[in-house]
Amino acid sequence: MDAWREASGECLACDLSNGAARLPGGRVHQTESWVVEHCVGPLGVGTLLVKPFRHVLHIAELTDAESAELGPLLRRVAAAVEEVVRPEQVYVCLWSHSGGTPGHIHFVVQPATRDLMERFDGYGPALQMAMFTESAMPDEAAVEAICARFREQLSGVGSAS
Repeated sequence: MDAWREASGECLACDLSNGAARLPGGRVHQTESWVVEHCVGPLGVGTLLVKPFRHVLHIAELTDAESAELGPLLRRVAAAVEEVVRPEQVYVCLWSHSGGTPGHIHFVVQPATRDLMERFDGYGPALQMAMFTESAMPDEAAVEAICARFREQLSGVGSAS
């Protein structure tokens, strides 16, 4: 896809999307403008990222086409997380900083399960902060397995969507 940047090592989000960096679970889904991947950080098995293929630093920089795809895609991804993980809630939040400066925007779509909330004694931003503090990375075999389930869910195979 011509919107991909060359591997530069300057943007992990771009490097994961274009194959320059290893991505456990592989690509889960894509549209013309957006890619869905499993989070490579400590936010737990089942946490997905929705990010533009194009290197975008600010929401205001999205094209009309990217903007038109975003809402329906976030809804589909959140529904897939609900179906596969069955959490208490699905958090969807925008992250766009890298080292305190604007970075490649990405939406974190995270299942907040009762187990996670009890284990970390928190929810919302406090849960995410606690997970980052612990820095436990998800088991790669579990990431591979859940990504296969997400791919099936988002492709419409075996679902009523």
